[in-house]
Amino acid sequence: MSEQTPGGAERSRHDRAIAAFWEDARIRGKLNRIEVYAGAQVSDTLPPPAWSFGGEDDPQTADRLLGLVLAGRKTATASAYRDYEADARTRQALGEGPAEGDTLTRTGVGLDLALPEPGLLSILLDGSGRPRALVRITDVDVCRFADVPAEHARLEGEGNGTLADWRAIHREAFAATAPHGEPVDDDTLVVLERFEVLVPASARRAARAYR
Repeated sequence: MSEQTPGGAERSRHDRAIAAFWEDARIRGKLNRIEVYAGAQVSDTLPPPAWSFGGEDDPQTADRLLGLVLAGRKTATASAYRDYEADARTRQALGEGPAEGDTLTRTGVGLDLALPEPGLLSILLDGSGRPRALVRITDVDVCRFADVPAEHARLEGEGNGTLADWRAIHREAFAATAPHGEPVDDDTLVVLERFEVLVPASARRAARAYR
């Protein structure tokens, strides 16, 4: 998951758009004060993290995968475990704490990984940075690349929905962001997330029908 990070006046407009979307979405999503999860605290005012598939440098991927979410075909995503290790090393070097609302996982190399956890809300952005959906993580798992189940591949909704196609797509995607040409093989660790769409309701209904 990659977060959009605009700056200056654009940042201000971005923040206002996120705040306005959240104000509306938390009502339409029927989130009460206890159900709104924002980091380590419970709040009904602070917007959850906003991000786009592929990040701000790949608006085409952001729009394509968001389209699958809105059509009810995509209720899962995956990322390379090493990306969380890299983020932890960066935070460690800067003396920063973990991202709010994530699970701390102490690893054998002394890193606190900020892995996503069930219940975490987030706002999905389109390729231009506009907020389009509110989602909630329902399940998180870490496994070897070779052990990703076929059901997860189907729920990701990409390609033809088969595990073979999932492996081809993600092997290429993970390799593109691998540091120092690190290989993507059967033992590469993958963080699997499943989520439900809370807003818009049309996407939530479509996801139920797709299952």
